[in-house]
Formats: sequence, C-alpha cells, structure tokens
Amino acid sequence: MSVLVLEPLEADILEWLAERHPLQVAPELAADPVALRDQVRQAQAILLPASVALDLPLIQHAPRLRAVGRINAGAENIDTEACRLANIEVVRAPTATASAEAEFIIGALLALLRRVPIETLDGSLVGRELGCATVGLVGLGPSARQLATVLPIFGARVIGYDPGLHHADPLWAQWGIEPYGLRELMQASDAVSVQLGYFPRYRGLIGERVLGYCKPEQVLVSTSHSALFDEQALADALSGGRLLAAWLDLMEPGLLEPGRPLHGVPGLQVTPRLAATTRESRMRAAWSVARRISEILSVPSPQPPAFRPTLPDVPPDLAVEPRWR
Repeated sequence: MSVLVLEPLEADILEWLAERHPLQVAPELAADPVALRDQVRQAQAILLPASVALDLPLIQHAPRLRAVGRINAGAENIDTEACRLANIEVVRAPTATASAEAEFIIGALLALLRRVPIETLDGSLVGRELGCATVGLVGLGPSARQLATVLPIFGARVIGYDPGLHHADPLWAQWGIEPYGLRELMQASDAVSVQLGYFPRYRGLIGERVLGYCKPEQVLVSTSHSALFDEQALADALSGGRLLAAWLDLMEPGLLEPGRPLHGVPGLQVTPRLAATTRESRMRAAWSVARRISEILSVPSPQPPAFRPTLPDVPPDLAVEPRWR
C-alpha cells in the first residue's frame, strides 16, 4: 500500500490515484486508532480528515510515510514540526478555496451592511450599500486577490494591511489595493475583511489597541483563526457599539460558552468554516492534493526509510533516530 485514504473521495479521483499507486480506501479507520496504527506502517502517503490527529506517536508507527494530504481547510490536526523533522511533506491546496472564500466574504459583507441598520438624521433605521463603502482587507491571503478584483466592481474602495508585506511592495499596486497601517485601516474602513494566515506571533493582534480605532458603525467579517482576536477586546467593541457587527467563520471550540467574554455578545454571528466549504472548492482541492501526492511518490525516496522504533512509554531521541535527522 502506498496511499491510505481515510476520508471519502470522489470516485474519479480514487480511480486516478489507483491507476498510479497501490491504494487502500479505509475511512472507517478514522474512528479506530488501534487499527489505524497497524495500517500506517506500510503507508507512504495518507489523505487525512480533520478528525484524525497526525502527531508524534502516530508518526512513530509510520516509518515509510512521505506525505500527508489535507483536502479541507486547516491543518490544526497535524504536528507540522514533527512532519518537518521526519521529512514528511504536508500537502494542502490553499488557493483552491480562494474564490469560495471571496464569495462568502462578499455575501457576508452585503448581509451585514444591509441587515444591521444605522440611524439617519431623521431617526430612520436603514441599511447601507457595499458600493459606497471603503473595505479594509487585513491580510493578503489567497482570497484577497479575488476580493480586490470583485469589490471595485460594486464601486467599493479597497485598502489593505499585511504585517508581512512592506507598504512599498509592488504587489499592492498590482492588486489595486491601497496599503495602510492597521490602525489607520480601522479608522478609514466602513467594513473590514480579515483573511490573514495565522502564526503564533499574531495571537491577539486584533485587540484593544486596534479595535479602539474602529470607524463608527463598522462591520467586520473574518475567515481567519479566531486566535487573531483578543476575545475580551472584541466583546468590548461589540458591546460598547464601537463595532456594529462581526461575522466570524472560524471559531475556537468553547469560545462562546458561558463564562467566556464573547458569550451572549450582541452583533456577533458565528459559522463553522463555511467560507471554504463548497462542492467546487472541495473538488479543486482534492485534485490538487492528489496530484501533488502522486508527484511525491513518483520520485524515488532519497534514502531507504530508516526508523528505530522507540520503546513503549519512552520519548524518542530525535538526535539519533535516523528519520528525524
């Protein structure tokens, strides 16, 4: 067996893979950790669902493993550092969902601007139009280019911020986005879209020092990891009216439970990873991951797999385990 498939895949993709590599389709193993450990011993690649954690103990049982594929968004269930040390490539398709995410973000912005009313001078409650808004993009992730193309068609002005991109970088002009500092973006934007890739150094990036500068009656949509937000600062901004409404499509488990700052906060809408989840985006991602895994397995391994099994209950010595060098 070369490829172990642990989640349902379209028949034509499975047929394509089976023509090129020995294939085992066993989604039932996702719910049976003991049987899974036995099967991964012979696997060179695994297509992994979100419900299965590829951690150090499982990698120890997979001496031949060269690639792990994730079709849906996110890789939180994969110990990427352990994979790097073990020379296992984590295969994803981050651009496959870009158009789906952009459509979702635009739909959410349209809904919030129209559904969450503001008060006019005569006391009427009315919605607003996206075409008259300044939209701030936080993060030039894969969906940002799609947004920068589509939003001006509505008539919206597009500004942006990315902590990893200098304001003089030619990409800003190439994409038609005006570069701003983060505080200045919050002050100028009627609507904010957050699609910044998450790294631990960005934890709590959008906190009191940023949300305190929200433009009055601002709405916000995020498809990024919820750890980018300081939950207490977000709760205060919504409760105090500095932020009119927020729609988060990725949410840390338990973040809305009683006792947490965001529990019962007005103006907050949460959806469970809907932005990237469409039939079309899944098909694009599945084909992209399948092709890359096939490429990896078609190249001979640079050295024979070598792995000295670690004794039970004894942590592996990464300095001497051959595959971890």
